[in-house]
Amino acid sequence: MKPAIEYVCQNCGARAPKQLGRCPVCGEWGTYDEEISERVTTPTKGVRPSVVNTSPELLQQIDATAEMRIDMHNGEFNRVLGGGLVPGGLVLLGGEPGIGKSTLALQVLMQLGDKKTLYASGEESARQLKLRAERLAGDPSNLYIVSETSLERILSHVSDLRPDVVVIDSIQTIGSESVESTIGSLSQVRECAAILLKYAKENNIPFIIIGHITKDGTLAGPKVLEHIVDTVLQFEGDQHYMYRILRAQKNRYGSTSELGIFEMRNDGLREVKNPSELLLSGNHDGLSGIAVASAIEGVRPFLIEVQALVSSAAYGTPQRSSTGFDLRRLNMLLAVLEKRVGFKLLQKDVFLNIAGGLRVNDPAIDLAVMAAVLSSNTDIALDNDICLTGEVGLAGEIRPVSRLEQRIREAQKLGFQRIIVPAGQKIDTRNLSIEVISARKVGEAFRFLIKK
Repeated sequence: MKPAIEYVCQNCGARAPKQLGRCPVCGEWGTYDEEISERVTTPTKGVRPSVVNTSPELLQQIDATAEMRIDMHNGEFNRVLGGGLVPGGLVLLGGEPGIGKSTLALQVLMQLGDKKTLYASGEESARQLKLRAERLAGDPSNLYIVSETSLERILSHVSDLRPDVVVIDSIQTIGSESVESTIGSLSQVRECAAILLKYAKENNIPFIIIGHITKDGTLAGPKVLEHIVDTVLQFEGDQHYMYRILRAQKNRYGSTSELGIFEMRNDGLREVKNPSELLLSGNHDGLSGIAVASAIEGVRPFLIEVQALVSSAAYGTPQRSSTGFDLRRLNMLLAVLEKRVGFKLLQKDVFLNIAGGLRVNDPAIDLAVMAAVLSSNTDIALDNDICLTGEVGLAGEIRPVSRLEQRIREAQKLGFQRIIVPAGQKIDTRNLSIEVISARKVGEAFRFLIKK
């Protein structure tokens, strides 16, 4: 029987009997590819991974003792995973091209010198991986390399070696013989992920698979790929800056609030155990337009430097530019400054930058953003021993923030003498050597900042 042809959207998985220019489900253009609907069926197709005992068990009779995690010998990586890699787990590591996904995975394996590891690459040859590994710090004595694009052959190597950890780089370059479609297609990605999950659970071997992301910043392939895996890690940062952030977007074995910070160097990625010290330049004494904010990403507090430049508009329309901060939120804060505080910025260019190349989404840095804009507009430098934290509302009020005590203690640890916080929040001031200043309105905070 002649196999039937159908067209599948490579973005959302929608199917159609003919080629469509625009997907009616997700709205993307040019995403429909031809696929064969009648494929060779295998026992793994559409089947969830089996376990040793498939008979029903009483919940109270199931052994709930914690399984020993694999220590990755990398504090930041362990933090994001929730304490280490779980045997039999399937971890998806995504990020932009050139951000350092392969470097991170290879370096993590080289740090596991006491365990047998396998790195399977469908993108680089063994010689290229050798050249990459030579500049990274670690012990490669138990690291095996294979350059292969066939999933069946990769799993055959895994069965022969019985490694403790396996990395596959990347899932979009691996194909299964059971699917009659091109490598990287939606069907191949989905089927390969399902086979890997089944193999990992049955053999208790953890897999780290690297995935590409689309131009929109989402993981390439069907959304079901993120549902199949146990953990989804996002590796992000600006290629022109040295810092990288590893976030957990999904974690069945830990919290998704943790994040790890790395510094890209010539010899690989270095863990940043105290990011606040590196993100603060400390040489801005006497310079206007700089404020320090106490922010929290996940559950981790750190201090960041907010830089602003306000100047007269050289052209008819004033410019608004933001790096590392939401531009729409910046426009809102500028409107609050003009309406509630009385600073006329309508004919001014405003440029904002979060130092270090980080992108921060914490609304508690609103007050520091407005203070930096105010400092640049008035050309009055803020004292370098003060930092700020607080969310700003449309009425100009300073709203409460989460984990306030953690923010205060982080500022104290780095030697700041004063911190401006939202009024009304109860905090334990015992054992605090830093002066805590409460403010209800933006105007109150500004009057304290610019008094001389």
